[in-house]
Amino acid sequence: MGSKRTTIYVCMGTSCDARKSRRLQEAFSRALKDKGLHDEIDVSATSCLGYCDEGPNILIEPENLMYHNLNEEDVPFFIEEHFIKGNRLENYILAPGNGELKIPDMTDINFFKHQRLVVLRNRGRLEPDSIDEYIAMDGYAALSKVLEEYTPESIIVEIIDSGLRGRGGAGFPTGRKWQICRNAPGNEKYIVCNADEGDPGAFMDRSILESDPHAVIEGMIIGARAIGANQGFVYIRDEYPLAVQRIKKAIQQAEDYGLLGDHILGSDFSFTLKIVRGAGAFVCGEETALLASIEGKVGRPRQRPPFPVIKGLWRKPTNINNVETWANVPHIIRNGAKWFSNIGTAKSKGTKIFSLVGKVTNTGLVEVPMGITLREVIFDIGAGIPGDKKFKAVQIGGPSGGCLPDKMLDIPIDYDQLVQAGAMMGSGGLIVMDETTCMVDLAKYFTKFLYEESCGKCWSCREGLRRMLEILTKITEGKAKEEDLDTLRDLAEMTKYASMCGLGQTAANPVLSTLKYFEKEYILHVRYKRCPAKVCKALINFYVIPERCTGCMRCVAACPTGAITGPRSEPHNIDQSKCIKCRACYEICKFNAIEDVIVDAIVIK
Repeated sequence: MGSKRTTIYVCMGTSCDARKSRRLQEAFSRALKDKGLHDEIDVSATSCLGYCDEGPNILIEPENLMYHNLNEEDVPFFIEEHFIKGNRLENYILAPGNGELKIPDMTDINFFKHQRLVVLRNRGRLEPDSIDEYIAMDGYAALSKVLEEYTPESIIVEIIDSGLRGRGGAGFPTGRKWQICRNAPGNEKYIVCNADEGDPGAFMDRSILESDPHAVIEGMIIGARAIGANQGFVYIRDEYPLAVQRIKKAIQQAEDYGLLGDHILGSDFSFTLKIVRGAGAFVCGEETALLASIEGKVGRPRQRPPFPVIKGLWRKPTNINNVETWANVPHIIRNGAKWFSNIGTAKSKGTKIFSLVGKVTNTGLVEVPMGITLREVIFDIGAGIPGDKKFKAVQIGGPSGGCLPDKMLDIPIDYDQLVQAGAMMGSGGLIVMDETTCMVDLAKYFTKFLYEESCGKCWSCREGLRRMLEILTKITEGKAKEEDLDTLRDLAEMTKYASMCGLGQTAANPVLSTLKYFEKEYILHVRYKRCPAKVCKALINFYVIPERCTGCMRCVAACPTGAITGPRSEPHNIDQSKCIKCRACYEICKFNAIEDVIVDAIVIK
């Protein structure tokens, strides 16, 4: 946190770090010193600013201006113009997205102004590696409060009254879970942070750990006090090196400050925290598989009940919550259950963090109040679909989530309503798709992912997913019959109801939701052997439409196999024997002169 009149915060989230933001920070430090401004302007690393599509990002305070796409070589010019001459550089300022303000305050930008920050409240305000900055932002005040004013039982009552539900998937009431664990027989109990975020396109938990690791630690200490646990574990993906580094450093700092270890803050409460690094198995996101992995066993789920809150690690009562759930706890204690419960809907309180990715203009990390609609997230925060394409679907809830069409865009984001619609909240991945997405191919992709990640322990999941994948493959290759659709639906229902753990029980969601909302697309594939999105190679043949072709030669240059021929300024031809259906010509043509057959004319009865 800068102590000078102006601070340049340089984003050090994974996305910006990969775009060399650390070298950008060093360039700012050198240039400020060269121009004699280092006593007036501070340069500080900060957490993920959320707008991941245009990094590296910097935030200038107290002006509240956000710049992006800066390179090291731009820095001397930038400092000269912005800080010495007082000019704001429009080419580097993040635009508001409403066509009105050219030089916006950060809060004027649509991506930010529709958000409600609770867990991400420190975004762009502190250096993640500094415990002193976290404390300066009221960090560990909630821990001090519970140790001085609360009994373990009253902590649990506060969490119950807040209405906080688990942010990792099913949305079980957090306070109720803590209560069951506290009341479970036995003096030795454990708590666990599930940071094994394995969903494709998801980076919520990773960003929280990278941005504000002490908030997670503080939440876990409070939870341990409530439950009666003296040891905890953070189970984190080994593929998250920056998050591992920052949580490890934060734990060491907390120990040095007497916030972890024996007699925390002079109380009678002791608690230690260890890191366990996962090996990349998606199934270890399931709580019983995760516990087996911590114990050094193969990460496979076990039958429940008994649930981990009764018999978990080493058969002792164990409470598991994910990163976002733990990070909410200090805010609830500090501000009160009533404050938290006033955010959101009747049954889904607080905010939810989503990774907004896919075919959407603004991608990144967003925190929104429960009850906001999918339309607001995709079209207000995300600024809609790029390239004049049409919105087709959004998948919510990770690879086991459901795909919802445009007619469902106005449903509020709420645990129960999403389930009724055929999706689920999950950990918070939002993948947006446009008209170029084939829903059958998408269902095949996620079914393949889940099949490969299934532990294979229970027959219904192992064989159900294998058979579903076989049928989906037949459909995309034009080899399926219409009765295969009934078999696919039956297999999906069987897998859903007969599987032992959450992976198998939700694995059918991509298939069932696409069959429900995009059945016509399946019929086009099966009955007419056509893929309207022009994705399934076996079902497409690209042809040049002569009356549209100008002979510009762009497709000739793009074709990797030399399948397209023809003189300049005259219609070209595609040799079907050489065409590998890579879509390069289709994507590059500016005149819509390359098409498959017209599938819109097919009437599905």
